[in-house]
Amino acid sequence: MIIGLVACLLAHAEQGDTLTRHWGASLNVNPGWAIVMDKYQKKWQKGTRNFSFGGEISYSALRSDSDVFAASYGYPVLSLGMKYSLNHDITMRRTPDPAWGKAQMVDYDSYMGNSFSLYGSFARPLFRNRKWDADYALNIGVGFSPTKYNPTYNVDNEMIGARWLIFFGAALHGSYHFAKDWGLRAGLEYWHLSNGALNRPNKGANILGPTLALVYEPYYKDVSRRDTTHVPKTFKRYVYLNLTAGIGGKSLLEDWQKTQFETASDDPQYRTSTFPHYWAYSFQADLMYRYHRKWASGIGFDVFYGTYASHVRKMDEDAGLNLPHSPWSLGIAFKHQVFYHRLSLAMSAGPYLYRRMGNNANKTEKWFYERIGLQYTIPHLGGLTIGGFVKAHLAKADLTEFIISYPIVLW
Repeated sequence: MIIGLVACLLAHAEQGDTLTRHWGASLNVNPGWAIVMDKYQKKWQKGTRNFSFGGEISYSALRSDSDVFAASYGYPVLSLGMKYSLNHDITMRRTPDPAWGKAQMVDYDSYMGNSFSLYGSFARPLFRNRKWDADYALNIGVGFSPTKYNPTYNVDNEMIGARWLIFFGAALHGSYHFAKDWGLRAGLEYWHLSNGALNRPNKGANILGPTLALVYEPYYKDVSRRDTTHVPKTFKRYVYLNLTAGIGGKSLLEDWQKTQFETASDDPQYRTSTFPHYWAYSFQADLMYRYHRKWASGIGFDVFYGTYASHVRKMDEDAGLNLPHSPWSLGIAFKHQVFYHRLSLAMSAGPYLYRRMGNNANKTEKWFYERIGLQYTIPHLGGLTIGGFVKAHLAKADLTEFIISYPIVLW
């Protein structure tokens, strides 16, 4: 399909079709290895090899478009991509270990299974001349894995606990343009698949490896030339109060650990694949400074309410632990937002000021949290924004949420 599209684009480009010259495509291959993230994973991870291939349909503004966002970023490339990953060499198997509690060893290897991902990509150039360029890329999308954790025949697959997944990727590339509109791109790519704590298990797959691509870029000659005739217009800075409400969900690590390591093999819940889901709510009030067309930074207070607090309390009480519990958590975080037209990438990190979530949280959570998400500003609604976020503790997902936010300009 992508090869056919490239041929169609090339035909139009040869006819001088300006609109078509905004569009390009690429085909890529990507051998990789599953990264062992900690000592816990090292105990059961066996095979790590992976091989992926895919393609992207790309778009770049031209200098003649007078696009101030594109000019500010040095004319980035926006892409819609797909990746098919052959993961059958990524295998897992527990061996006898006192740390596994009542979990029993099985007589087979578990497999991660192949996966398909569809994503959007933002590639920003770091350097360009007539023949060479370098860039970094960020990719966000969804993944699908037909193979997942199963207590009957895939019981040690802690990486993939759901068929539908969140995909995130990052890459560094260098390209050589060997002919008109054509080039070879090589680099290093990282990508991640997980279910955002919406199900268990949720260790996630973290893959790193080189990438090689054949690229068709009819826009490259235009965006690589030196030209100061399209200077971005002056941006008026401002301060605003950003109010955000979120609703999300999660499954509990406590439930997973209980059924994996504290449940006898003759119990129906032994190493089960079915876990309850809990609602989680949040509210943010952020004081932000938009000091550039591309960026805004600030600080804000975050309030969280977890409906699962009473369940955690009961589990601790059953274990003979008398600990404080509360559904409320409060944090203060540094916020940063990156804008490109109506899309924005929002990130935050900061410490908890108050959190009482029981024994497991004390042992496995950090004293700080992070958030990252993609947002879209709806036209003609005064800046009203919707988006999807993942909240995490040192990159380990805590919950996934949908948010709606509204900015109030102060000065």
